[in-house]
Amino acid sequence: MPTAPRELFRQMQQRWLDHPASLIGDLLTDDAVIETPFAPPGHPTRFEGRQRFLDFAEPQRAAFPVRLDACRTIAVHDTHDPNTIVVEYELTGTNTRTAKQSTAAFIAVLTARDGKVARWREYQNTLALMHALT
Repeated sequence: MPTAPRELFRQMQQRWLDHPASLIGDLLTDDAVIETPFAPPGHPTRFEGRQRFLDFAEPQRAAFPVRLDACRTIAVHDTHDPNTIVVEYELTGTNTRTAKQSTAAFIAVLTARDGKVARWREYQNTLALMHALT
């Protein structure tokens, strides 16, 4: 039985909270599309293909000075497509340089295909993310 979108999101959450955080590359289809329409200036807003995303994300993750401590799911909304969900969640992390803890809200649209994430569109609270890095 293919992995449902809710289970894929649960697996993503677990990866984010691993210490050190592990990437989600094996949860993505080869042709996955990852979008972050509200990405900070200078960051790409769309990746087509798992490898293109990983080539960008791996060095970013290695340099990211925040340890993720919690991921709280606020709500999961089903859509007319049983392979797509909308997820509201919060990530709480600790800045490893300053020891300051911050929380940022996110909304994501996750579409599964063949048991993997085929599309991930994440709307980030970039102001909260910038605050967490200071």
